[in-house]
Amino acid sequence: MEDLLDRFVTLWVVIDPIGTIPVFIAVTAGIDAATRRRTALQAAMVSVGVLMFFLVLGQLLIDALDIGLNSFQVAGGIVLFLFALTMIFGESKVETDTKIVEADKSAQVRRKQNPAIFPLAVPSLASPGAMLAVVMLTDNNRYGPVDQGITALVMVAVIAVAYVLMLFAEPIIRVIGHAGSAIVSRVMGMILASVAANAVLSALLDIIQTGEL
Repeated sequence: MEDLLDRFVTLWVVIDPIGTIPVFIAVTAGIDAATRRRTALQAAMVSVGVLMFFLVLGQLLIDALDIGLNSFQVAGGIVLFLFALTMIFGESKVETDTKIVEADKSAQVRRKQNPAIFPLAVPSLASPGAMLAVVMLTDNNRYGPVDQGITALVMVAVIAVAYVLMLFAEPIIRVIGHAGSAIVSRVMGMILASVAANAVLSALLDIIQTGEL
């Protein structure tokens, strides 16, 4: 149960459904309700597809490069920790993704780009941190097929929550405001930093005890 909670917290933090709400409002401003619902659904489906790709094939890349489990866990933990620091001390996901939206608006008009794919699905939901997290949480050396399937279900559940939040984006943002969303993002950064530090320390302890990288 505790392991399942750890997976949920990790995926919730790196996907950050709450931080996606202001981005969704920004990219869907001025379009009708039906189109907004389709955009939310497409963003959720595309992000699931992207993360499932890394969930299934990320392990093959690690094996092809002959990277040891502990080495990968240390590297992954450090990257997630740095990602968490940007959430805490840098611009929040809300601010960063909203700037991407604003910078891309004129080009989007010219190209008729689908906002469900960019920036909603990638990089807002299927962020680099989320891609790395699903690979770490489904490592073949640590997790069997059942555990990997559970991780996939947890990931889909988190994105499903993000989809529901996008459907109710305007009422939610009226309640918490953009500042509230940024605060939540920074709190999530603190949690992610703790998870990442734990991953690094666990791997280092295993290296000391077993001598295996």
